[in-house]
Amino acid sequence: METPIEFIVITAPSGSGKTTIVKKLIEQVKDLEFSISATTRAKRPHEVDGKDYYFYSIKEFEKAIENDEFIEWEEVYPGKYYGTLKKEILRIQKVKKLAVLDVDVQGALNLKKKFGNQLLSFFIKAPSLEIIRQRLIERKTDTPNEIEMRLAKAQYELQFENRFDYVIINDDLQNAVSQIVIILKQNGLMK
Repeated sequence: METPIEFIVITAPSGSGKTTIVKKLIEQVKDLEFSISATTRAKRPHEVDGKDYYFYSIKEFEKAIENDEFIEWEEVYPGKYYGTLKKEILRIQKVKKLAVLDVDVQGALNLKKKFGNQLLSFFIKAPSLEIIRQRLIERKTDTPNEIEMRLAKAQYELQFENRFDYVIINDDLQNAVSQIVIILKQNGLMK
């Protein structure tokens, strides 16, 4: 008997459009629910605590680690922790939906290792590093130094794309979302 899919993981290097794809996917597929991650990074002007992320202080995040509140967590950049809370997965399971996790590449690799066939994973890839650079600049949330740090990390993370179930090239947002929807249907994850 096949192991049922418990959740979907969407990962990508910074600037590849992962979060935008996740939002569009949630809007279009009623069977899916966004798993809100916890983070210690600063809240961006348009973000809402408890909707986009749970914003924690470093001390609060470390306490949650001690209390085993995460299914996975990473220090993605120095002093910037991100994690998937167990309570989020339980909340989504209670409403009988499939959780969609928007996580960094290392977190996704850890989830694949821990949960194997219980998850379906997607690696979102921008057409080029230059396009990633342009998207990060247009986002206007990072300093030039932070952009260079994100680009260096993106180049490293691209080495892991073959470890995921599907690689989606995000050169057209709606096309990328449509590809994921088709794959979900093929895997029997949509009614």
